[in-house]
Amino acid sequence: MKKILFAAYSLDVGGIETALITLLKNLAKEYDITLVLERNQGLFLSEVPKNVKIITYKASNNKIILFRKIANFIKQFLFKIKYKNKFDFAGCFATYSFPASFVSRVASKNACLWVHNDYMNFYENNVMAYRKFFRDLKIFDFKKIIFVSDLDKKVFGMQFPEFKDKSYVCNNLIDYDRILKLADEEVNDFEKKELPTFINIGRHDEKQKKLSRIIGATIKLNKEGYKFRVVFVGKGTATSKYKEMAKNIDNIEFLGSKKNPYPYLKNSDAFIMSSEFEGYPVVFVESQILGKPIITTDVSDSKKDIDGKYGLVIEKSDKGVYNGMKKFLDEGYKSEKFDPEKYNRQILNKLKNIMDI
Repeated sequence: MKKILFAAYSLDVGGIETALITLLKNLAKEYDITLVLERNQGLFLSEVPKNVKIITYKASNNKIILFRKIANFIKQFLFKIKYKNKFDFAGCFATYSFPASFVSRVASKNACLWVHNDYMNFYENNVMAYRKFFRDLKIFDFKKIIFVSDLDKKVFGMQFPEFKDKSYVCNNLIDYDRILKLADEEVNDFEKKELPTFINIGRHDEKQKKLSRIIGATIKLNKEGYKFRVVFVGKGTATSKYKEMAKNIDNIEFLGSKKNPYPYLKNSDAFIMSSEFEGYPVVFVESQILGKPIITTDVSDSKKDIDGKYGLVIEKSDKGVYNGMKKFLDEGYKSEKFDPEKYNRQILNKLKNIMDI
């Protein structure tokens, strides 16, 4: 049985973590898997297959530079002694985690980096910062790089053309049976109403998610007499700011972070995303599985995969979000039928070929 390793930051609720858990479940029966976490925590820990070994590798953050360097040198030395090239494949699943990058590069000569986000937008189109980020991750020590969207691969290829033959696009797997089952669970803090309901599920971070656009559009639509409600599932650094913006607005609800967001999505009428940039949102596929129309800003591969088939792609602006919500309220939207089994089968076959396992 081949030995593979995945390295990540933690298993808190999020799109990357959801994708990782689904990947582990699909591979655990065929391979001997080790999962390395920078922080051994998160609601998804209980979802890890029992036969997956979990170890922790956390870099020192000592404020005294000399002590930090010595501690990290020792940690790295010990990890190399125990795990250097002991795996047939190693994947750094959390792009932003430098310890995860180190672990995966050491663990196997067949090491792969996943890129889950549009880092050029994250660095506000600062090419030097973008290039430095990937160089600091030691990308030249990875055998292959997997992007979850065509857009991210193209952006990367413009800055690192030498990776043309080592870069691949492969969407994340989705646990559709689990989603359908969990969507039927009862919840006591959300009630389906006759009013059209928009739902946003995700981290509250204004730089990327721009939920202020949804709040602003809601205020404007309320003034125009539209009757609907908006539900936010998630939390983050901007939650307090968003709650203050939505103060005294009766048709906006904040429900906090949920391990199981699917009953909320199932009992809403449309998923809405207002982001400035994304990798490839797992929630796109989750919405498709539950037959919910998607209203999203023009991020990732949404023009190719969503527009005209599973929802509306709108301009990345306050006006764009307002127009998208208004169009849905005026006209509604009927999505095409989605085949999750075919979707997963194609991805898993492609992924195994890329990983060469």
